[in-house]
Amino acid sequence: MIAPMFPRTVVAVALVLFAVGGWVHARSTPDALPDVALATLPTEAQATLTLVARGGPFPYQRDGVVFGNREKRLPARARGYYHEYTVPTPGSKTRGARRIICGGDVQSVAECYYTSDHYQTFRRIRP
Repeated sequence: MIAPMFPRTVVAVALVLFAVGGWVHARSTPDALPDVALATLPTEAQATLTLVARGGPFPYQRDGVVFGNREKRLPARARGYYHEYTVPTPGSKTRGARRIICGGDVQSVAECYYTSDHYQTFRRIRP
């Protein structure tokens, strides 16, 4: 019998680290998007959603542009279905990483998603 290259404990530790690392870096997928209650979002996100429902005016030039969903992290829809809006980040000199993406009509807030990490993960906004 040939001796194993790695002791069992090393293999076990490696498997645990892989599993934990995979969980920590997991990204949301269209089939398993978690929800977030509107009331628990940052106040800036709540204000942005109010602006979306009103149709503006928006503080950033790129607010309202089509969101392409190229990474396919939101449910698949025809191009032009999703629009993105900046959620201001206090203290940031740029637009920051926070966004709200809404689907459907431009002023519709029925299907909206929040990302705090620039499209890496999404949570569906619930009233």
